[in-house]
Amino acid sequence: MGLRKLLGVALIAAGVLGLVYGGFSYTKEKHGARIGPFELSIAEKERVNVPVWAGVGAIAVGVVLLLAGPRR
Repeated sequence: MGLRKLLGVALIAAGVLGLVYGGFSYTKEKHGARIGPFELSIAEKERVNVPVWAGVGAIAVGVVLLLAGPRR
């Protein structure tokens, strides 16, 4: 499997996941204060929304990469 087809499959998978889940979330840890041996930290949950056009675009580019003929 060539690099172009592998990239096409990856883009299609990422586009479908973006459309199904609508985004992803992660935990961001901030260090609030340090007082002697004690340390205060805050964990915030952040969410990144993936626009619908980005998911559809990734699928479209992936399909084009899969259907493109061999390069000469």
